[in-house]
Amino acid sequence: MPAAEVEISADLVRRLLADQHPDLAGRPVEFLANGWDNELYRVGDGLIARLPRRALGAQIIKNEQRWLPRLAPRLPLPIPFPERTGLPALGYPHSWSVVPYLPGVPAAQAGSFDPAAAAAALGGFLGALHVPAPADAPANPFRGVPLAQRAGSFAANLALLTGQAGQELLDRDAVLRGWDAALAAPRYDGPPLWLHGDLHPANVLVNDGQVSGVIDFGDITAGDPASDLSVAWMLLPPGCHASFWSAYQTAGSAGGSRASWGSWASWGSRVRVDDALRARARGWALNLAIVFLAHSQDNPVLLEVGRRTLRTVLEDRPGG
Repeated sequence: MPAAEVEISADLVRRLLADQHPDLAGRPVEFLANGWDNELYRVGDGLIARLPRRALGAQIIKNEQRWLPRLAPRLPLPIPFPERTGLPALGYPHSWSVVPYLPGVPAAQAGSFDPAAAAAALGGFLGALHVPAPADAPANPFRGVPLAQRAGSFAANLALLTGQAGQELLDRDAVLRGWDAALAAPRYDGPPLWLHGDLHPANVLVNDGQVSGVIDFGDITAGDPASDLSVAWMLLPPGCHASFWSAYQTAGSAGGSRASWGSWASWGSRVRVDDALRARARGWALNLAIVFLAHSQDNPVLLEVGRRTLRTVLEDRPGG
């Protein structure tokens, strides 16, 4: 995990709230977690303050502040859209947000959940999210792009694993066969669609065994939906994939929900769920599994996500 470039503390959060949102000043503030780009603090029972811990996170926050309030009302699962925003102050150099607290734990850490219900919930969520994005949607060179653009990093990450302890059982030939099959699939030829950008099991919340929300839209972008759809292999057993794709297609073809996007929905046809889309999504799942395995030695949660994803991809038949 990258080192923080700015010091953040509960005391700083209290002072920023008192300065810019005084009605929240009396609520208790407690550190919750930090990710690569942001630190999170509980504010009372129902809110979270989200503050960039490095410069890259500052642009992420701005993207979330601009787009998530417009996306949230149209999605069937809760997302942490900024209810309030903050400006640089008191020596802190970045914009920041206050978002709703969403109950649940990451699916990657949940003891158990209903996979069939999760397939329907996530398929429906992505079907609603994946509509044409405006021309000024955030760019992202790592998600939503043609899979072939990740070939160099895929090869480098696979090479890292070759000499890494604990990877003796990696079936390199099977991985390469799966990768070649994904690269051979026809490229996406539709308009850039809104994407979560980083949809893996640590960013899906589960509460009482059911999917309860989707978090961390820091990589929000537009492009080929296959990168988001890789979550099918990252979270679900192959036996639930058919219901995932069915829910995705049903939500994507719902005329009423698409019409509600106004000018963003100028593309009238739905995403075509076919072998090419599934092959690209499977390739993205394989790529992300190798990423997690190569770079998560200090993150046991994502390391296990990588192991489980790789196993599911290699056990599942292409087009399944």
